[in-house]
Amino acid sequence: MKDAVTSHKDIDGKAVAARILSECEAYCAAHGNVGRLVCISIGENPAVAVYVRNQARAAARAGLRFDAQEWPAETTQAEAKARIQQMNDDADVLGIFLQRPLPAHINVRSLQSAVHPLKDVEGMNPASIGNIVYSDVALAPCTAAASVALLKETGLSLEGLEVVMIGHSEIVGKPAAMMLMAEGATVTVCHHMTRSVAMHARAADAVVVAVGIPHFLGPDMIKPGAAVIDIGINQIEGPDGTPKLVGDVDTDAVRDIAGWVTPVPGGVGPVTVAILMRNATVAHQRQIDAGWME
Repeated sequence: MKDAVTSHKDIDGKAVAARILSECEAYCAAHGNVGRLVCISIGENPAVAVYVRNQARAAARAGLRFDAQEWPAETTQAEAKARIQQMNDDADVLGIFLQRPLPAHINVRSLQSAVHPLKDVEGMNPASIGNIVYSDVALAPCTAAASVALLKETGLSLEGLEVVMIGHSEIVGKPAAMMLMAEGATVTVCHHMTRSVAMHARAADAVVVAVGIPHFLGPDMIKPGAAVIDIGINQIEGPDGTPKLVGDVDTDAVRDIAGWVTPVPGGVGPVTVAILMRNATVAHQRQIDAGWME
């Protein structure tokens, strides 16, 4: 397996993802039919379709059956909840997760709560997020878990590591901070009301960024040798007028100062998808432990 950290100290998310998927493949081969993953989209969305294709490819690599369901945009909240509850009772359904965005009339938190915690492969049920407070991170939100996995690739010990988390969303920033604390890191969380993000970031051994602002983190905001994990993915117009994907970090400017940095694309993204598949194998084992499986 290719080393995930290159000579330039770029962390290769694709290599990390490939390793995780190989572990999932071995688990599935050892356990036979582990059930199917159900991916739910409500209404048509071309951007969502791209994510679904990537997830389907990863599932095939991991040896998991993948059931992509697209429900009509007119599906009501009650109908959606009832269908999810039926899947909770279906022994052939290993895990259930929702694609966002959802139509405006759908309450996403309500649907996430409807997914049984033992089938919550996306880690978005409030019970799954609450478990992180007790250092039970096995079924954590996938992007947050991916950021921690990539930070571990640096070889840095997370015990006592000074980490600044920039961004405090419920699905990324907050769970990532709690996961890092579970690993023993000392975590400072910065957000839009923080008086000086740069002051905190420059003192950190590692900076994790999830703010949705292109090139937000520049070289003047990190100390030499720090690890930089870029969760952002933003579309901007390139010099030739064509769309270009960039992160929340000015990667080219930061690379010469940082000790490690994740590229965009090719960093957190593929690992997030691989973590989803790893969560599926964890869910299967927990369902066995709970007596759901013969």
